[in-house]
Amino acid sequence: MTLSRTESGEPLAHALDEKPTRVRWKLFALLLALVTLNYIDRGSISVAMPMIREEFGLSAEATGLLLSAFFFAYALMQIPGGLLIDKFGPRKMATAATVGWGAATAASGLAGSFVSLFVARAAIGVAEAPIMPAGGKLNAAWMPPRERGRGATILDAGAPLGAGIGGVAIAWLIAVTGGWRAAFIVAGIATALFGLLAWWYIRDSPRRHPKVNAAEAAYIEDALAEEDAAAARAAAGQGVSGSGKARLLQYLRFRSFWAMCLGWFGFNGVFYGLLTWGPLYLSEAKGFDLAAVGWGTFVIFGAGFVGELLGGALSDRWRASGASANLVMRTMLGAAGVIVVLGLIGVIFIDGSIAAVVLLSVVLFFLRWVGLFWAVPAQLGGRANAGFLGGTMNLFGNINGFVTPMAVGFIVGATGGYAWALAYFVGAGAIMLVSVLCLDYSRRLPV
Repeated sequence: MTLSRTESGEPLAHALDEKPTRVRWKLFALLLALVTLNYIDRGSISVAMPMIREEFGLSAEATGLLLSAFFFAYALMQIPGGLLIDKFGPRKMATAATVGWGAATAASGLAGSFVSLFVARAAIGVAEAPIMPAGGKLNAAWMPPRERGRGATILDAGAPLGAGIGGVAIAWLIAVTGGWRAAFIVAGIATALFGLLAWWYIRDSPRRHPKVNAAEAAYIEDALAEEDAAAARAAAGQGVSGSGKARLLQYLRFRSFWAMCLGWFGFNGVFYGLLTWGPLYLSEAKGFDLAAVGWGTFVIFGAGFVGELLGGALSDRWRASGASANLVMRTMLGAAGVIVVLGLIGVIFIDGSIAAVVLLSVVLFFLRWVGLFWAVPAQLGGRANAGFLGGTMNLFGNINGFVTPMAVGFIVGATGGYAWALAYFVGAGAIMLVSVLCLDYSRRLPV
């Protein structure tokens, strides 16, 4: 039976009984906080890097290698992490990840050599690996398709927010505690304690959450049932089952799968390049002191946070007006990609320090619209495969996560400046731009 609906899209029969709770939005506010902590911890080393380089006597090449330690381990664990999420559920994996990376962050403050610090940073990468695929899985299970744009960008907005807050927070902790080691220990303990909050509030599905009333659960379930029915009709029309578990080899023949992976690869080439080397760029190329680096980082990545939330809201509003998924996503992400590429080219040729911060803020504002990609795994693979596809997408992205810091380190070491490093970011942005325009956002892959 098809229920009539209110203007908000809620089933009328349930709306007459009670007003739906809004636990899904509170859950995603918690996920925003988790991802924010995630990026504070992973980006803390960049803020502290001038002191670490001096203490350990690191060259530019060794600095790039150290900055890549996290991303190397993080990338390798993406597909295993996604499979574990599909098997054990996002609640267990998100909790274990938060406690684990908090402990590893604290341990990095005890490192006595380059090798031990490298190992601690790799351990943070292993522990953090499940958090974003878990968020993608929760977006598929908790958010109706009409709300997934906001769900995806709320989740992913923790990246620029954490990078921005982290610059100020870690600089402040270093000043208060007297050094980078104590700052890392304090940050790590706080993160591990936050994992207990994650366990208390996160549930794998709305029906399992004690705060979700019947109206909200029905509203979500009806929307997901409609999505599944539409996917089944499309699959039947193509002569395939379109249901059940799928694995990597089944997806390799689809253009949209490769566009998803390469789009995230290009995106992370820009974002992680600025996250890891941005503070050193401001310090060495623009002459910022530690406090100015913290505030400059806050402004740049804070613009990304605002841009991401606005991008998600704009996407859902445009979709609600009746526009197709392809029109909305290709227009928004295509325009964002063009602005990112042109903005990075501009940074290469400007001299002023304030102008560089302003232009990089514009770049981050539009770059973070691509956070909408966290709605793509559920679209392409359905809820059953959202964790696996999210992990695969993030694997490709984080290949660039560990390649980029090392590549930039060698470029800066060889050239003595940042112009060619910024050109590297332009190339990554171009890969992102082409990919977001090639992806078909309107259909589930028939596997």
